[in-house]
Amino acid sequence: MPRPIIIDCDPGLDDAIALAMALRSPELDIKAITTSAGNQTPEKTLHNALGLLTLMKREDIPVAAGAAAPLMRPLVIADHVHGKTGMGNTHLPTPTIKPVTQTAVELIAGLLRTSPQPITLVVTGPMTNIALLLAQHAELKGNIERIVFMGGGMNAGNATPVAEFNIFVDPEAAEIVLKSGVPLTMAGLNVTHQALVLPQDIERIRQINNPVAQAVAEMLDFYLPLYLSHPRGLPGAAMHDPCTIAWLLAPQLFTGIERWVGVETQGEYTVGMTVVDDFQQSGKPANVEVLTGIDREGFIELLIERVARY
Repeated sequence: MPRPIIIDCDPGLDDAIALAMALRSPELDIKAITTSAGNQTPEKTLHNALGLLTLMKREDIPVAAGAAAPLMRPLVIADHVHGKTGMGNTHLPTPTIKPVTQTAVELIAGLLRTSPQPITLVVTGPMTNIALLLAQHAELKGNIERIVFMGGGMNAGNATPVAEFNIFVDPEAAEIVLKSGVPLTMAGLNVTHQALVLPQDIERIRQINNPVAQAVAEMLDFYLPLYLSHPRGLPGAAMHDPCTIAWLLAPQLFTGIERWVGVETQGEYTVGMTVVDDFQQSGKPANVEVLTGIDREGFIELLIERVARY
């Protein structure tokens, strides 16, 4: 039986690549895609989601717009990473589908309520929609099999010295999710910075003769220079969001640990930091499976094999 999932995302170059992997994976039954504000404005992330489904010929999947801003803070976007449209230099086709009239929370709640089996939520942007869902529909928590999210890290940040972007944009939402009691898997910077697409990997993707592979190669052409000039000296582009899909498809590619994780919402220098109790000093029970390692070569083979299916 395919695993039912809902993808909550803010496309975004790496969100787009995660969608490319997921949409040609029969192991996953994608019930809906919902959008959040993050990598770009809410209008642009919604438009990108619709354009990506058109490109990838999956117009059968409902799409709903989510919250236009974080719970308690002004919106911060990453246009310096993802470009003025959120898609770098890639021009998506004009969407042939429209979003549903429901909000993201309404769509997710309806699907959870009527699904014959629990649904996994895959979150690759700020967690605003999921926090609102948990606050407004607490009775549906048991219908969520797991939340797999890209965010945070162990002693690592990319929006600030200690905070990863998705968590930094809406730390209050992330804290609600982490306190929810729902099973959680975290793909943070400590693992996504190991999931590197190297220049030679991009050339392999470019050799695949289909429109989606060509678009992915073009996205990576835009994305790669940001990492080659990165202060960490990374030799490739970090595939943050695709790690969530890769973990669902091939968990054997990853290593992980069970730890308590909280989110700092008050600190002067540390807002958005995921505090991982790596040495188990807090006395609090583990609430998150924290991914710590990845088989990079196996990940690249999975990515290329899925993109070649279009």
